[in-house]
Amino acid sequence: MEAAHYREHYTVDDYRLWEGDWELIDGVPLAMVPSPGITHQRLAGKIFTQLSGVLDDCPRCEALFEIDVEFSRDTVVRPDVLVLCQPPEGERLTRAPEWIFEILSPHTARRDEEAKFRLYCDEGVSHYVLVYPDARKAKVYRLVDGAYRKVGDFRDERHRFELPDCAVDFDFERLWDGNHAPAG
Repeated sequence: MEAAHYREHYTVDDYRLWEGDWELIDGVPLAMVPSPGITHQRLAGKIFTQLSGVLDDCPRCEALFEIDVEFSRDTVVRPDVLVLCQPPEGERLTRAPEWIFEILSPHTARRDEEAKFRLYCDEGVSHYVLVYPDARKAKVYRLVDGAYRKVGDFRDERHRFELPDCAVDFDFERLWDGNHAPAG
């Protein structure tokens, strides 16, 4: 067999043994390096904090961050922030969350805009939000009839997200308030 035709295929069991930060999509390992920068962490914190507050009145939904989602035996991703609206089965997430935020960097943009876009759509994630720190905007997509439809670009607007048991108003302007210039 020629080396060009040989492709390693890994599983969640392999993934659990690896050191460092990785994602696994369709059996292909993807390194998560370098680690997120300060701007990325600030945005993730603001997203998580806002979601935690607005979800206080939602009976089943909760915000989580930096947690692995095992979609299949050969696919594990770690979204920046997500909203889960059903109780997890144990300590690992094995079902699609309702809502995912990914904060893009030059190192992750293609993965988030292409591979994860298709993956989250195929897995039934109802709302997908791509956050662009340098542009200070977010693109919101909603799953409609098995495909993502762009809802819009948001900078300083509010948007209402319809979840199974509640509706959540998210204020995108709060992401940029007090943020320092993008540092990566």
